[in-house]
Amino acid sequence: MDHATDAFVEVNAKDLKEAFSVTADVVINITIDQEKVEERGQKEFSAFGKDLRYLLFSWLEEITFVLITEGFAIRRIKFSIEEDNGFTIHAIAFGEPLDFKKHNFKVEIKAPTFHEMKIEQNNGVFMRFLLDL
Repeated sequence: MDHATDAFVEVNAKDLKEAFSVTADVVINITIDQEKVEERGQKEFSAFGKDLRYLLFSWLEEITFVLITEGFAIRRIKFSIEEDNGFTIHAIAFGEPLDFKKHNFKVEIKAPTFHEMKIEQNNGVFMRFLLDL
């Protein structure tokens, strides 16, 4: 959804795993052209949250950190979600060093926000979040 210098994202998925996978692809494709990335290396990272909203926020932050701060273009992410006194995602990103021209760098995501963030689980999962560009 268009929103000035921000990106509003809405995701409908069958379950949490698919929803978090789609959110990862959204973040990657807002930043670069994911299909242009080759799997030449990998980076491990984790996201933590006391509830699903905080987990989503942490997940969005970590993917942005890997892309922008660490300069690692992501082709795909393999991950698991664990629930135990909160939520944890253990992930491995597959890709290569970021090349602005090759990967068609589009825009830098400054940060996710909690503004208008929503997660519903009713016969599937609905997520809405805002990224500050």
